[in-house]
Amino acid sequence: MRKDTWDPAQYEKFLHQRSLPFFDLLGLVRKRPGMRVVDLGCGTGEWTARLHRDLGAAETVGIDTSEAMLAKSGQFAAPGLRFEREDLAEWRAEGPLDLIFSNAVLQFVPGQPALFERWRGYLAPGGQVAFHIPANQDYATHRVAVELATETPYRDLLGGYVLPDNRLDILEYAHLLERLGFHEQQVRIQVYGHRLPGREEVVEWVRGSFLNEYKARLTGADFERFFETYRERLLAVLPDERPFFFTFKRLLIWAALPEAESA
Repeated sequence: MRKDTWDPAQYEKFLHQRSLPFFDLLGLVRKRPGMRVVDLGCGTGEWTARLHRDLGAAETVGIDTSEAMLAKSGQFAAPGLRFEREDLAEWRAEGPLDLIFSNAVLQFVPGQPALFERWRGYLAPGGQVAFHIPANQDYATHRVAVELATETPYRDLLGGYVLPDNRLDILEYAHLLERLGFHEQQVRIQVYGHRLPGREEVVEWVRGSFLNEYKARLTGADFERFFETYRERLLAVLPDERPFFFTFKRLLIWAALPEAESA
């Protein structure tokens, strides 16, 4: 696994705002007795514990790649709930599952059609998937980072890396789920509007999320220079308004298999 640059304290500066799509996604899940659940990209485990408790699940496993984030998961331990460190793309299930849940991580994962096909094979009849994928890549926060990463000296320091957009088109998700046998589904884009004290908070927001992908590929000093330049450029294109209305598009996906396979 590559360098772990996630900082729980930085991420949780906007914990309430980040929690909104989680609860909307959880609201789409159909509760069943004795569910076996996996939460892919569980972070610190706080929301995984809420998922486990609200569903009354018999067993829930939280999976994340970040040792720093998982270090906080012990405080959320509960009967039937455990956490494991593993690369999401390499994860394999043990036994049939009733729900595969993933909140704000699939944007970092390539090859989603193949992953969805594999994950579908882990589900029991009537099994469900519920995914939340940030979809704000056309916002200035992402555009400025991509522009900076392609300029000297960062193009060379990053080895040509720019944060990829691994999302499928929204209609592709719907067609993919249909092909995989999910005959009930909801696939939608939702815009969340966040009133932040000022535009400076937008910089702090992304420092706790996707900028970690650049931080992981740069030395500490190089990343700080990258970040300061990024900060200057982003603030220059965001209106100086107080409060600052930060709009964030998110993709919410829920789907369910039939209770019994067709003969």
